[in-house]
Amino acid sequence: MSRLGKLPIKIPAGTQVNIDKGFITVKGPKGELKQELIKAVKVEMNDNNELIVSINNPEDKKERSFWGLFRALVNNMVIGVNDGYQKKLEIKGVGYKVAVNGNKINLNLGFSHPVEFPLPDGVSAVAEGNFLTIIGIDKQLVGELAAQIRKLRKPEPYKGKGIRYIDEVVRRKAGKAAAK
Repeated sequence: MSRLGKLPIKIPAGTQVNIDKGFITVKGPKGELKQELIKAVKVEMNDNNELIVSINNPEDKKERSFWGLFRALVNNMVIGVNDGYQKKLEIKGVGYKVAVNGNKINLNLGFSHPVEFPLPDGVSAVAEGNFLTIIGIDKQLVGELAAQIRKLRKPEPYKGKGIRYIDEVVRRKAGKAAAK
């Protein structure tokens, strides 16, 4: 029995959930998200305005593994359309800069050229000094975009420069002079 899968998902006021033909659609004040469901997973609305996720065959190990996954995906959709998600990145380094122009992020990361990073639909970014905040309603898309931007210049352990998450701890190493 899945500990997470059996928990009900509370639907806040102002949020509409539509389940039909193997898809679940969640509409809220910030937007709309759609997720395809597999045949093994059932999502139903109960009388208390809660979603219940269940599986057809609790004895099958593969189906049980999808139970908690789809409950988490649907819960993330409900949270996203109501509150949204954001990831904060810090750009550290001499001459490293970030700017947002429309739907593109311009990054100066010590390369011979500035890097232009296009933003997909449904995601926006805000640059404040050397901090970049990525905002959106789809948790997976926000996290993936933050990881792709961080991958452009990962934080290095000697001087600590690069792009890091705001809560990330980078272990620093001593240089050659300190090793003697």
